[in-house]
Amino acid sequence: MTTWKWKVLRAGSLKLDAGGMFGIIPRVVWSRSVEIDDRHRMLLSHNCLLLESSESDAKLGDRPRRILIEAGTGDKLGAKMRDIFALDGRTVETAVTEAGVSAGQIDHTIVTHLHFDHAGGLTRRVRAGETPDWSATKPGASSGDSPDVKFTFPNAELIVQRREWVDARNNDSVMTKTYYRDHILPFEDEGLTLGNGRPRLRLIDSPKPFPTNRKPSRDEAPKAPTEERMSEVLPGIFVFLVPGHTWGQQAIAFKDPAGNKVVFAPDVMPTVHHVGQAYSLAYDVEPFTSMVSKRWFLESAAEEDWTLVLDHEPGNPVQKVRRTEKGWFELAPQDG
Repeated sequence: MTTWKWKVLRAGSLKLDAGGMFGIIPRVVWSRSVEIDDRHRMLLSHNCLLLESSESDAKLGDRPRRILIEAGTGDKLGAKMRDIFALDGRTVETAVTEAGVSAGQIDHTIVTHLHFDHAGGLTRRVRAGETPDWSATKPGASSGDSPDVKFTFPNAELIVQRREWVDARNNDSVMTKTYYRDHILPFEDEGLTLGNGRPRLRLIDSPKPFPTNRKPSRDEAPKAPTEERMSEVLPGIFVFLVPGHTWGQQAIAFKDPAGNKVVFAPDVMPTVHHVGQAYSLAYDVEPFTSMVSKRWFLESAAEEDWTLVLDHEPGNPVQKVRRTEKGWFELAPQDG
């Protein structure tokens, strides 16, 4: 199996309302471990992964194949939204460049879901002297103050679940401003294909953990093990559905040269403070589903000794999952 070298990229920080980040958990509980600012916001990180294949690819000029997991918010939001989320101006493009890779050398991008803080960085503001790749023509289609955008990674295809794409196109979300058109519509524009006419967008239909026509019980596990519900989207790169935050949210799994199974965790558990079963986001489309997903996700992580990378943890995002004597799970920090 193809193995992948990996590096955590920090694509800037953001702050979100702490109450929103913990849903039904009361402040008297979460405030024991989380600090907030004078606007009741907690610090989060845009965590991404840069993957390089262990062997060079002749089709790419004998260089490694490169994959970017997650893209952060990017630089397109206007001043009001940048202030609300306390964005620090750092983007995934900056982080990739600092890692010694040019934006044009990213071959594939994979996002857990299409909310702006995970996929907004797939496109960027047009800079002086540049011709836009895509321009918004309808009111509300821009996430910032300009209708013009460029692809941040001009040679990369985007891989996402089909259900997520359909929901993003329909703006089916608890929040009204999270699926912005200017980081979605450019990827399905048939006039903006990759080289040789290849589409920029690849939609995946991974098996669901549970049948659509039946609600699982609180502590129920899927009949099919996680391994059997994974879709291989590239050699040694697998995705699988983890619904709840969105219906089409996915995790990404691969093995590194040391034999570790690394899983990039989506918003089923954004920080180390969300390991509790009911510690879900107020933004989840289905909090009960998030709770069910978290149990089987952590169960799989403990049984299979996954190395997790948490998508919003501002401290150490690299963690292992261990069982506790009380029948639940705890996290153990690892070297990234």
